[in-house]
Amino acid sequence: MIRRLGLAAVLASLALPMLASSEAAAQRRGGKEGPTREQYQAMGTPISQQEKMFPLGASWSVVALNGKPVQDRRATLMVDMNLRGTGFAGCNTFSAAAYPLRQQGFAVGPIALTKRSCDKGVLDFEKALLLALRATNKWDLVSGRLVLKGGAGEVTLSRSL
Repeated sequence: MIRRLGLAAVLASLALPMLASSEAAAQRRGGKEGPTREQYQAMGTPISQQEKMFPLGASWSVVALNGKPVQDRRATLMVDMNLRGTGFAGCNTFSAAAYPLRQQGFAVGPIALTKRSCDKGVLDFEKALLLALRATNKWDLVSGRLVLKGGAGEVTLSRSL
């Protein structure tokens, strides 16, 4: 347990928080979420002016998986301020540690998943989505969309309410 906490602390300290987006989101929510840029700098976390900030606390909906539009399925993702990724994969809900890293890197830990039964098409989509999510090693914000890339594919997400 202590080893996991130590690893989480190391990974969290490597994470370059997504301040610009989270500061704006916090202002929309009344300023209640997330440290400010100044607070991160006071903690000794260097923040490059050119580096993008990962949007923690934002809800996202999957709009494309491996370049194919996703219109007939509902899937979501949110990475909270505790670096916990949660969402809905089409049939089951999931949870995993999710760490935005320097230079737009991204690490996702083992995924915990509910065990609902669904039709084969939904389960195939869910498996492909979770495999792509688990293998994600880079993220980017392109035209207001979050793009997660890795060895098992690419997931494009759009901001949701």
